[in-house]
Amino acid sequence: MEQEHYSISELARELDVTARTIRFYEEQGLIEPERRGQQRIFDRRDRARLKLILRGKRIGLALAEIREILDLYQRARDEAQQSQKLLELLSDRRSQLIAQRQDIDAVLEEIDNLANHCRKIIATRETA
Repeated sequence: MEQEHYSISELARELDVTARTIRFYEEQGLIEPERRGQQRIFDRRDRARLKLILRGKRIGLALAEIREILDLYQRARDEAQQSQKLLELLSDRRSQLIAQRQDIDAVLEEIDNLANHCRKIIATRETA
């Protein structure tokens, strides 16, 4: 059975992030744990939001984009609207990554060409 409440250290350990990372997302208003004195008490909703935030960051979404998706769900509880927005963001991110991959491929090709040129110069010099 899933826990109802989590400490910051439990979540940090489970999600393989630092407590500082979790506090940062709290400071940004992306999660809102309950406070008992100095202690933060996270619920299942906070845990789910953290997982979504980390997934979004892993695929390269900006915090503003992640916030927009979380806010859509919070306001309307409309998974279709949230999913449509996420699809748009994913499509944009995919296009960016494809362009970056093309740029990287072009740079790698240039590096290979320069390396081959250098090898030819060295080989010519060694045979002379």
